[in-house]
Amino acid sequence: MQTKTIIAAIALAFAGAASAQEVVKIGYAGPLSGQSAHLGKDTQSGVQLAVEDLNAKGFKINGKAVKFVMMAEDDAGDPKQGTAAAQKLVDNKVNGVVGHQNSGTSIPASKIYYDAGIPQISASATSPVYTSQGFNTTFRVVANDNKLGGSLGRYATQKLGAKRIAVIDDRTAYGQGVANEFLKEAKKAAGVQIVDKQFTTDKATDFNAILTAIRAKNADLVFFGGMDSVGGPLLRQMKALGIKAKLMGGDGICTEALPKLSGGADDVVVCAEAGGVTPEQEKKLVEFGTRFKKRYGFEVQIYAPYAYDAVMAMAQAMAEAKSADPAKYLPQLQKVKHEGVSGKIAFDAKGDIQDGALTLFGYKAGKKTRLEVIK
Repeated sequence: MQTKTIIAAIALAFAGAASAQEVVKIGYAGPLSGQSAHLGKDTQSGVQLAVEDLNAKGFKINGKAVKFVMMAEDDAGDPKQGTAAAQKLVDNKVNGVVGHQNSGTSIPASKIYYDAGIPQISASATSPVYTSQGFNTTFRVVANDNKLGGSLGRYATQKLGAKRIAVIDDRTAYGQGVANEFLKEAKKAAGVQIVDKQFTTDKATDFNAILTAIRAKNADLVFFGGMDSVGGPLLRQMKALGIKAKLMGGDGICTEALPKLSGGADDVVVCAEAGGVTPEQEKKLVEFGTRFKKRYGFEVQIYAPYAYDAVMAMAQAMAEAKSADPAKYLPQLQKVKHEGVSGKIAFDAKGDIQDGALTLFGYKAGKKTRLEVIK
């Protein structure tokens, strides 16, 4: 009887010790269904890999090992569903959030996180509005549309020599934002004509009417503000109509999936990814990609390394603050300096990444191929 009592007491003690381990909840919100689900899964997997790595090395906060868990919510790339997903994460008392993916979902969700005092780091939202609302909980680890669109506008006119440009956007916060910044810069170049401006939606599949109008105006470059799920079919139909113009776009179309979605993007597409690494950083990114594919069975699409770095920057801020309490580690996050797989993570007063880089890509043999990194 006495032996049983001792065994029970020991079991209870172990159970108590196990339950005493602090659990740190990292929320992820993004499109896990719908047309951009492949990108949402890419980002979610980057978050999950960071969580697994932190747990594997027994990450400690204030001298105590903690257990990280990911809580994922599907926002389907829809602003209304995005706010609902954000509220669910807040109700579940997450310690921090990585997401949302699109600017159109990140912007309305950011008010919910701000009201709850929960830090939010987007690995992909590029609209300047996102970090211009005065919310001290809002951060991003990629360059914004001012830099993205402007750099593409300069590259189109100065490097590609485009003279007759047509612009299409998908009417989302991201699509309109990056297209407008592209236009502002492209218009500054001498001899450049904006021959047409068209718009579609982020769920459209038929572009014959707008492309026929563009074909009649002999555009030598078409800029598209939107995602690859629309940009791919758009390029497919451009080729079917015999439009010889190059297609240019931001990080939304700059994915490994684009050649498959478009029926081939070789020597036709120039796009930019909101991020970039120096040659010495390249090894880290390649190693990450190899490890990522081994773990998940598919290639990094685009955002996974940035999502991974977002989690790691949060964890570092928690360690420096000696607390996972959002109110306590938020001040540390604002001044964090983290050496990530995508480069140095540090934020300015608005929450934008400092010295954000861009990488320009083309496509060769069905693969995304780096052209150059712009700071």
